[in-house]
Amino acid sequence: MSNIAVHRVDKPGVLPDESKLGFGKIFADHMFVMDYETGKGWHNPRIEPYAQFPLYPAAMVYHYGQAIFEGMKAFRTVDNRIVVFRPKDYLNRFNRSAEILCIPKIDVDLVHEGLNKLIEIDKHWVPGSLGTALYIRPFIIATDAYVGVKSSDTYKLFIITSPVGAYYAAGFNPVKIKVEDKYVRAVPGGIGEAKTPGNYAASLRAGVEAKKEGFDQVLWLDGIERRYIEEVGTMNIFFKIRGELITPALNGSILAGITRRTVLEIAKELGIPAVERRISIDEVFAAHAKGELEEVFGSGTAAVISPVGQLTWKGQTIVVNDNKTGEISQKLFEYVTGLQYGKIADKHGWVAEVTKL
Repeated sequence: MSNIAVHRVDKPGVLPDESKLGFGKIFADHMFVMDYETGKGWHNPRIEPYAQFPLYPAAMVYHYGQAIFEGMKAFRTVDNRIVVFRPKDYLNRFNRSAEILCIPKIDVDLVHEGLNKLIEIDKHWVPGSLGTALYIRPFIIATDAYVGVKSSDTYKLFIITSPVGAYYAAGFNPVKIKVEDKYVRAVPGGIGEAKTPGNYAASLRAGVEAKKEGFDQVLWLDGIERRYIEEVGTMNIFFKIRGELITPALNGSILAGITRRTVLEIAKELGIPAVERRISIDEVFAAHAKGELEEVFGSGTAAVISPVGQLTWKGQTIVVNDNKTGEISQKLFEYVTGLQYGKIADKHGWVAEVTKL
C-alpha cells in the first residue's frame, strides 16, 4: 500500500436531492492530487479538499493544450455496496492518451488505490437512485511556466468526482442526431483517439450549430472522404442492419470506448452478431430505404446506451424504428445498468467494489 496523505474538509457537504442532480455541476468534498517532475517522476499522492489551485498564467496547458482526461462512474448497488465499473480499463486508456500527448504514464495500481481511497472518504456523495452515479474525472495538465512549444517537465494529476443524474435531459429516450457534413473533428494519424481537451474543442462549433437546429448531438464522418461514420460527440455508435450490430472499426481517430467494448463483449455472450468495420453514411441511408435499418444507438460512459430515433444528413431525415427504443438497445441498457447497480451477477470481473456500508 502506498503512503497517500489525507487532508479532510472541516465540514463535509451534503448530497442534494437526487432528482435534481443534472450532470457535472455539483462536486464532492475531496480530490486526489499527484505531481510529476522530470527526474523525480510521479510523487506526493494525496487527498485534499476540492478547491481552486494556483497555476502560473504561463502554464503550458493554457497555451499548447497538453492535457488528458478520463471519465468513469461509481454506483451504489441495490444491496448498498459502492462499486466502480471497469476502473482499470479506464486507467489503462488514460495511459494511452498520455502516450499520444507525450505525458508521462501513471502507475495504474497507485492511481486506482488513490481513487478507491477518495471514493471511500466521499462515499456519502454516491447517490442511490436508478440512473444516478458518482461521475469520476481523472485529468492531467502540463504546468511548466514556459511559453514555448515542447513537452512539459512538470504535470499535475487530479481526480475529482461529481454526483450526477441522467446525461440527457430526455432520459432513456431516442435522440435526434445531425450527421455533420461541413466540419471535421479528427483524422487518422492525429489525436482523435485520445481523450484530450482539443478533441472536444474541435467539436464545439458543429455542436452549437446542431443544437440551434434542434438536434441533440452530432455524428462525425471521416475527415478525408466525408463518407465513413466515426462517432457521435460523446458516444460511439452502433447500427443494427439485418439483425447484425455494426460499429465503426477503430482507426486512430475514434475513441476506443470502454462501453463500446462492453457492448461488443455482451453481444458475443448473448449470441447477437456484431462486427467492427468501416460503414458509410450512404450504406446506412440505403439500408433504411430498404427497410433493413432496425436500430441505431450510441454507447458511452455518461449516457450508457442512448437510442437514436432520427438521423439527418444533408437535409434528409430518416426515422429509426418509428422513433422508439429498439429491443437490442433496451436489452443492452438493462444488462449494463444491471451490472452497475448489482442487479445482475458480474461474471466478467468488470465491477470493482470500493466499500460496503
